[in-house]
Amino acid sequence: MSVALETAGLCKTFGALTVANAIDFRLERGARHALIGPNGAGKTTFVNLVTGALSPSSGRILLEGDDVTALPQAQRVKRGLARTFQLNTLFRGLSVLENVCMAIGERLGVAGEMHRPAGSRRAVVDEGYHALERLGLAEDALRLVRELPYGRQRLVELAVALGLEPKVLLLDEPAAGVPSAESGIIVETIESLPAEIALLIIEHDMDLVFRLARRITVLVQGGVLVEGTPQEIAADPRVREVYLGEHAGR
Repeated sequence: MSVALETAGLCKTFGALTVANAIDFRLERGARHALIGPNGAGKTTFVNLVTGALSPSSGRILLEGDDVTALPQAQRVKRGLARTFQLNTLFRGLSVLENVCMAIGERLGVAGEMHRPAGSRRAVVDEGYHALERLGLAEDALRLVRELPYGRQRLVELAVALGLEPKVLLLDEPAAGVPSAESGIIVETIESLPAEIALLIIEHDMDLVFRLARRITVLVQGGVLVEGTPQEIAADPRVREVYLGEHAGR
């Protein structure tokens, strides 16, 4: 398999504090990969570096073999890198369909025209509606985001990310804050994502990790502790020590 996303010697320091320590990471095309670690391990920092929200102190980030280390976030998105957040970042005063259409318009280079009435961009609206249909959100298309239950809002955020047609999709705690009755829908939706998308899930819920991931990387104190299959990670005494140590210290 070819590599969709790769980091080489990725470091980030704030003064004397190192928050990312020479991270070498590879995400294969079509991967279902999870990034786990105790609180403060550097998971969100790593994602912020990969997406361009933070600039690394040293090291490289490659997207499908191209060095994107110096590119701004928007350019990385245009090259096929999308993410969701722990807390959704939707436009709550706009409709579900408008949120998705804005992402599609950005991808197609017509985002500046999306302030026009929805009907004026028929192709964008049609694509947006079909995206909502795939995620079971068509009935909510014209509802304001703020009117939806939180679990449905997380699905809308996923629809927005998919509207960018990503090659690499980073899901930051996709079921965080979602009631258990609705989290199953999110998991099923993730399981049904197109096989060609390389998926990296940053997650605390181990049940979710072991259900979705075929490979797992464990971060500790800003560096990679171990990487392997779910079975290898579950059996690794270093991983158990890290998590038991965290729990014991609470």
